[in-house]
Amino acid sequence: MIEKEQSRQSIDLSHLDRLDQSILLALAEDGRMSITDLAARIGLSKSPTQARLRRLEKTGVIMGYRALLDPISLGLDHVAFVEVRLSDTREAALRAFNAAVRQVPQIEQAHMIAGNFDYLLKIRTRDMATYRAFLGDIISTLPHVASTSTFVAMEAVKEEMLPSIE
Repeated sequence: MIEKEQSRQSIDLSHLDRLDQSILLALAEDGRMSITDLAARIGLSKSPTQARLRRLEKTGVIMGYRALLDPISLGLDHVAFVEVRLSDTREAALRAFNAAVRQVPQIEQAHMIAGNFDYLLKIRTRDMATYRAFLGDIISTLPHVASTSTFVAMEAVKEEMLPSIE
């Protein structure tokens, strides 16, 4: 997975016509849609729809398929955003931190930030006590962590799962 992340390149979206965009939007809404239903939805027969789908997968526009799980029903309704400052921001330190973060399932998202801190992490746990232990036992022990600041989400106003294609 790490190699995939590092080797992923920007994809030229100018080659995506209206039908490709329709395929992407339909699958973003329902990744389990049959090829027959997909073809009917975009107004093509099965064979050209399947060829387009294979091309979108092969070129990396479609990276894969997965089930979206409801974290609330799984008891994971505590969300915290953590600003992380590193003690070292040389390339080797960044690589070490990135690799460690990718191994922690409670970290839903990790973004390198240009600003007063180095990374912004989205953490999902069961409750504040679980988060508190996670902060001390896991986050603070990640490579090169100098300091953290936590912001607890009170309510998710928008969590969009469908990317905008424009």
